[in-house]
Amino acid sequence: MTTNAHDWFTTAVEALAEPQGQRVWSIIVSFLGDMAQDDGAGISSAALTRVITPLGIKPEAIRVALHRLRKDGWTDSKRRGRGSVHFLTPHGRVQSAQVTPRIYDPTACTTAEWHMLIAGTPSGLELLDALSEGAPDGVIRVNRHTGLAPGPAPAPMSDLLIANGQIESVPTWLQEELFPIPLRQSCASLDAALAPRGAPPELDPLRRACLRTLLVHRWRRIVLRHPRLPVQFHPADWTGESCRTKVFELLEQLPQPSLSELETAEPLPMTLDIPPSPDAAH
Repeated sequence: MTTNAHDWFTTAVEALAEPQGQRVWSIIVSFLGDMAQDDGAGISSAALTRVITPLGIKPEAIRVALHRLRKDGWTDSKRRGRGSVHFLTPHGRVQSAQVTPRIYDPTACTTAEWHMLIAGTPSGLELLDALSEGAPDGVIRVNRHTGLAPGPAPAPMSDLLIANGQIESVPTWLQEELFPIPLRQSCASLDAALAPRGAPPELDPLRRACLRTLLVHRWRRIVLRHPRLPVQFHPADWTGESCRTKVFELLEQLPQPSLSELETAEPLPMTLDIPPSPDAAH
């Protein structure tokens, strides 16, 4: 590890750190979803601590966050030797698999065909609510009575008015409702943090894991908070597509290490000194 590589890594970690503080349980979910989503894949407490402590997170916060994730049914653990191995539960793997296509899709939405669903009765509203709570790329609510979804209309549903068509124009009020100001600010912050600073030097597996975890975590918290929509739905100040390009350029330069490499890696010094967010370990 050269001095240049160490400095590049430290600068990159500081740039990618959450401005509002670290949510430890969410960072662990990001790590497991990126590197340990397969059935049977797990990581020891020691290796997980080696990945996360350079991000400014103390070991005791990791233990509390793992307790929360086990309590919520996301992770489980088993003894191995003198330590423990942590892994996603079947529920955790299902939840991760549902959002993986959104998180790792490097392409912008170009859907041209849409259908609209309008409810005018209590039973229609119940059906529209159910459709809106399904897959992340399902029905997008325009208002309480109206939903919009990609592709051709499904089979007729007696409680809903359904129409096929193309989007001709999108008003500013809807753009801003679908992409609220805090989300636009978060995206702009990550976009700025990913400003070109030269290709990363060759990094060891542990440093790649640290950076991938931070990058996937920041991007996941943006891309899963808005529907997948083409450019006419985007507010003028939305930097999502610029950010997407930079995220995947950097991920390509940070190949995913194997879990076995992380198990045998030497610990890194604590890189950041950032306090966790108020809900980081609760």
